[in-house]
Amino acid sequence: MDVAEYLQYDGLGLAQLVRQGEVTGAELADCARAKAAACNPRINALVELFEDAGAGDEPTAPDASFVGVPFLIKDLVLQARGRRSEMGSRLCEGLVAPADSDLMARFRQAGLVTLGRTTVPEMGYNCATETVACGATRNPWDLSRSPGGSSGGSAAAVAAGIVPVAHANDGGGSIRIPASCCGLVGLKPGRGRVPIGPGAADGLGGLGIEFVLTRTVRDCAAMLDAVQGAGIGDPYVIAPPQRPYAESLPIPSGLRIAYTAEPWSGVPVDPEIRAALEATARLLASLGYQVEQVAPALDAERFAQANTDLWSAHIAHWVVDICAATGRSADSSSLEQATLAIYEHGLGLSAVDLLHAEDFFNLVSRDFGHFFTRHDILMTPTVAQLPWAIGEHASTGGAYTARSWTDHVFRDVPFTAVFNVTGQPAISLPLGRSERGLPFGIQFAASHGREDLLLALAARLEQIQPWPQIADQLEFQSRIRS
Repeated sequence: MDVAEYLQYDGLGLAQLVRQGEVTGAELADCARAKAAACNPRINALVELFEDAGAGDEPTAPDASFVGVPFLIKDLVLQARGRRSEMGSRLCEGLVAPADSDLMARFRQAGLVTLGRTTVPEMGYNCATETVACGATRNPWDLSRSPGGSSGGSAAAVAAGIVPVAHANDGGGSIRIPASCCGLVGLKPGRGRVPIGPGAADGLGGLGIEFVLTRTVRDCAAMLDAVQGAGIGDPYVIAPPQRPYAESLPIPSGLRIAYTAEPWSGVPVDPEIRAALEATARLLASLGYQVEQVAPALDAERFAQANTDLWSAHIAHWVVDICAATGRSADSSSLEQATLAIYEHGLGLSAVDLLHAEDFFNLVSRDFGHFFTRHDILMTPTVAQLPWAIGEHASTGGAYTARSWTDHVFRDVPFTAVFNVTGQPAISLPLGRSERGLPFGIQFAASHGREDLLLALAARLEQIQPWPQIADQLEFQSRIRS
């Protein structure tokens, strides 16, 4: 198999070729490495390629759904035994995971062949992927633009065709935002659907969710089948799906779909994004669904402060533990300016401050819960602006406070974080394309436990309005030259 043929298949398609004996996992890995060699110098999506990947690192799983499929892991939260885990930070340089996390073990069981690590913003707290440690990651659709964050390296690698699927996680939109910027399918499963342990009970106090980025809905559904379910000792066990997600594609009739293009924070939304949302609402109405322009209320000021406090507390916790493990100091030589401000704010919070933030998030969850008793789906833009320029969200060279950095991070992405707070599943689908050819996503959120509904709707929209699978390399080269 050559690279051109490799790019014609999604993950399930490649796995089928492996099972049929038409190609080997080693040949697929060679294609992925060749594609990385060709495009990674321009997009900077990879922290590291594992030289020994495939050499006994992955178990033999001939019947696994993704057997032999090349895969990348995001350099944050997930741990793979014997591999570095550096969180996009100089503070974490050289840290090695002693064991697999539960999700990593499931990725192996699914047959995926992990070839390397992808770039992340420092500690994952940014809507762009730019760090002192690794530099800026660029969007394969336009090298002057960001792929989003914090799963920007994974998104850029999938969009460029290096791999068909890559690990990602989402504490405020970090799966959905880069999916939007890079033209991918980005599902944030509901809280408790995918294990995060055993090193943590729940990520970021329940905000952080683990999963993947894909180019096709069917890969997304099959990956959720492969990894869903609580790990041993997890604090929450939610009801399993009634049937496999990959078999849940027939869409039910009579869906009640609410939509809004108005961010709770009041920031402006790009006119092309508004137009795409309205067009999608008309399409859904033409399919016979009940479509209504309405949204739940949200106190944006209290939300931003609670989000600042909770993120700051958890990042401070991480930094304190990393300093203890490495003997390093948390200062400007090891942390970026914004991260240092967040760390210092976190240290200054009291336990009561954190509980007040959690109290407010509980109110938000209850309000949204009532809204979803009357509506099956809430549709919004995924992001408020087209993919932003490199440097626009750099966390160095400024004078940010924890709150001003939070406001800056979520300025262009005001629609995603609320569903981390409520714990509901939400998906970004690449249904928009600007006049300049930049992709952007439309977000759909559903009630707790209804990933099946989101995937079914996504599959129908993919069939009606298919999206480009791979960023056009010649197109983005010509853009950067001009």
